[in-house]
Amino acid sequence: MEKDEYLQLLEKYKSKIKEEFGAAATKAPSKISSQEYTEFKRDLYPAHYTLYEKACNFAERILKLGVDGKKAEQLQKSINTCHLNVTPAGVTSLAYLLPLVMIVFGSLIAFALFQMLFFVIFFMIAGLLLIFALQKVPDFMANTWRMKASNQMVQSIFYLVTYMRHTSNLERAVEFASDHLSPPLSIDLKKVLWDVETSKYSNIKDSLNAYLDGWKEWNREFIEAFHLIESSLYEPAESQRLALLDKSLDVILSETYEKMLHYAHGLQSPITMLHMLGVILPILGLVILPLVVSFLTGGGEGKAPTSPLVMAGYIALLYNIILPVTVFFMGKAILSQRPTGYGDSDISEDNPELKRYRNGIIHIGKAEILINPLAVALMLGFVFLIIGLSPVIIHQLNPTWDFSWGGDEGKNFDAIGYICPPDIACKAVDAIGPFGMGAALISLLAVLGFGLALGSYYSLRSSNVINIRENTKKLEEEFATALFQFGNRLGDGIPAEMAVIKVAENMEGTTSGNFFRVAQRNMLKLGMSLQQSIFDSKVGALIYFPSKIIESSMKILVDSVKKGPRIAAEALLSVSRYIKEIHRVNERLKDLMAEIISSMTSQIKFLTPAIAGIVIGITSMITTILTKLAAQMSAMTEGGAGGLGGMGDLVNMFGTGMPTYYFQFVVGIYVIQITFILTVIASGIENGEDKLMERYLLGKNIIRSTVLYVIISTVVIVLFNIFAIGIIEGGLGA
Repeated sequence: MEKDEYLQLLEKYKSKIKEEFGAAATKAPSKISSQEYTEFKRDLYPAHYTLYEKACNFAERILKLGVDGKKAEQLQKSINTCHLNVTPAGVTSLAYLLPLVMIVFGSLIAFALFQMLFFVIFFMIAGLLLIFALQKVPDFMANTWRMKASNQMVQSIFYLVTYMRHTSNLERAVEFASDHLSPPLSIDLKKVLWDVETSKYSNIKDSLNAYLDGWKEWNREFIEAFHLIESSLYEPAESQRLALLDKSLDVILSETYEKMLHYAHGLQSPITMLHMLGVILPILGLVILPLVVSFLTGGGEGKAPTSPLVMAGYIALLYNIILPVTVFFMGKAILSQRPTGYGDSDISEDNPELKRYRNGIIHIGKAEILINPLAVALMLGFVFLIIGLSPVIIHQLNPTWDFSWGGDEGKNFDAIGYICPPDIACKAVDAIGPFGMGAALISLLAVLGFGLALGSYYSLRSSNVINIRENTKKLEEEFATALFQFGNRLGDGIPAEMAVIKVAENMEGTTSGNFFRVAQRNMLKLGMSLQQSIFDSKVGALIYFPSKIIESSMKILVDSVKKGPRIAAEALLSVSRYIKEIHRVNERLKDLMAEIISSMTSQIKFLTPAIAGIVIGITSMITTILTKLAAQMSAMTEGGAGGLGGMGDLVNMFGTGMPTYYFQFVVGIYVIQITFILTVIASGIENGEDKLMERYLLGKNIIRSTVLYVIISTVVIVLFNIFAIGIIEGGLGA
């Protein structure tokens, strides 16, 4: 009865509102959305996440599959962690739809092109494996998100504590931290604030607790530090409040070091396994692979020889697809266990003014010419690839052309070296190859071009920015001393404007001194206030020193100086101490990782390219011996020479082998791939999710490893071929 009365009353007032304000007033309110938050997410959200969202939503419309409760709950947790606009059903639908398309169309196309059942089976197995892999994509994205956010947690507590020391307001402190952090943690904190603004939670504490619940399994020290900051709000005594804030930063710093210590101790076994699977075993396999390939390419009685190009395809499938993918995911599993660190960000993403430094820059007078790294990489890769493919191109244009040198008759070393298989007469256009030493050496240029193109792209994109960041980091290390002096001046009762001048004079010639000198110039010559002299968008001191830590320190100075010089002095002295503490812990973390990183660096810079280069030389020698023996045995047989017996059958059984030309392509690309993967893993272990440093190291390591591989391969190929020809001539002469 009461319910009916309620409904009648509700309808009565709805009709009254409709009469006075129109029908639109009675409609249910639309879902609240923040234009500011939406734009922020759109600008800073990873582009590949957006593509994945579209793919999941499209797959859900075509093939909507149900998900059991426990699995759906786990998927939803990962989706919420990285703020994906998808559903568990969409993720599952894509996980089945995409592999199904790949199995059907991949198998049909591969069978139509190669007429081989092997590729059909390969696509079926790959498709089935892809189903399980795609179901784990949200978990993979969530782990990546957590690792990036974990690298910023020490900084986030630093910003919160620094702000809370002079203004005990949690909402303002969270806003301050979100403004000075980079994504993804800045997105998380802005979402916390937005949930309060849209009344999803009644206050900032409830919103924070809901967010921190997601970190219980991953980072308890972050939660503990946050709760200590929250507790400081309820302390009546100022000294106890400040002690809790200091304790929160000490907690996350000390526990970060402890967790990193355990991580470093546990790394030895996984890294050894990764080294064995990614470097040692594949390279050892390459040593015997030439003999195996020679046997498989042989004809023998009643058996047609397998095409060397097909064998190269099999080896490329193993070495350039299966092995790199396996090593990559093993490395990602190691990185996913990395605890919280103190990571750096790409300052060119934080500061739009620095984006032009992602290009190569040529200075002509006062003018700057920007060089697109992608254009340079494509040009290098194209030119070297055409040169590397020239033996194949020349043979297609003129099958009878070749050039030989060495020996009495000048035919020991062929430039291209296309030959007919033993006991098979063929035309020049149908000959297989190229087996010549010249072709093998030319193929090295294609790998060199690929390595230089990839390395130069990463190098040009990161070198200028990394130099700016390194200079900024030197300033940050030095800035703690400058802040200490600044705080002492303020503590003596000197106005902030005068303290700037005093610090600039005392630190003359240093980077910090230059920072305060710019602020002093702006105040004295341009008549700016302290805030304008530092933060002005055109001539402010921060324009020349792009650092989030320095920017936040100066913002704290400007805010706290309004409450008096003594409060500003205490705030700056605390910031100075915090910066030194964070730097000290970061250096200790690097010391922990030094041995592991040194081992991986030696693999990247020397061991892998050196061993691979030697293997190429051995392959070239074996191929040369087999091709020369096959040719000479065939000539003896045609000339009526007897006594060959089983020797001719043995040579025929082993065939001509795979041309070093193709084999070198596979091995050279594998060297670049494994260098890429090991560099990403080493950078992730040492620096966390620092994309700028990762790109910088990739540029250096790929160029260095590729050049070393090409030099060693060239020397070993030439020496081993000379040695092989000497053995053949000496053996036949005897």
